[in-house]
Amino acid sequence: HVQLVESGGGSVQPGGSLTLSCAASKFTASTGCMGWFRQPAGKEREAVATIDSDYTTSYAHSVKGRFTISKDNAKNTVSLEMTSLIPDDTAVYYCAAYGGSCPRRVSDFGYWGQGTQVTVS
Repeated sequence: HVQLVESGGGSVQPGGSLTLSCAASKFTASTGCMGWFRQPAGKEREAVATIDSDYTTSYAHSVKGRFTISKDNAKNTVSLEMTSLIPDDTAVYYCAAYGGSCPRRVSDFGYWGQGTQVTVS
């Protein structure tokens, strides 16, 4: 079965940077969609960034210009470089995958990692 394993979370001061990584097994990044989502405490899960099979990217308005999503098809990994972090970026960050072009809804992603905490304070 598909497994997604995130790494790279932690605590950082405002203005700092972190890079999250997600390694996928039994999933082909070159033909599907991968993305990063986050869920602040007490709030709904929201999309942060997605990257399609053709490398088309999409970002939430709140992170545009600060976060960069990338993938390595050979390694089946997707990364999220986060810079200029602010306290509102504090959340559990999840990697997700979908076996096709990136869907519109968060709920359409069928494969999820366990999440990694990012705290900005």
